[in-house]
Amino acid sequence: MSLDEAARQLKMAVHDAQVAFDCVGLGDLDRAQEHAVTARAAVDAAEVALARAQQDMSPEEAQAAGERAVVALEDA
Repeated sequence: MSLDEAARQLKMAVHDAQVAFDCVGLGDLDRAQEHAVTARAAVDAAEVALARAQQDMSPEEAQAAGERAVVALEDA
């Protein structure tokens, strides 16, 4: 996995966590739980990608790849 994937998974986790939060406020607990589980899965996937990147990349490579990943997501 790449830092692109880690960034994408983290962005998805933030979205799903926000939806879960909103669902709690609406009293829709089934949907809140579904989105909380999805957010957790996305965070877990991001953690795996980040751990792999730590093993495979130098700090300089990680900085460059991380910048590219964030810019790509902002442009999308």
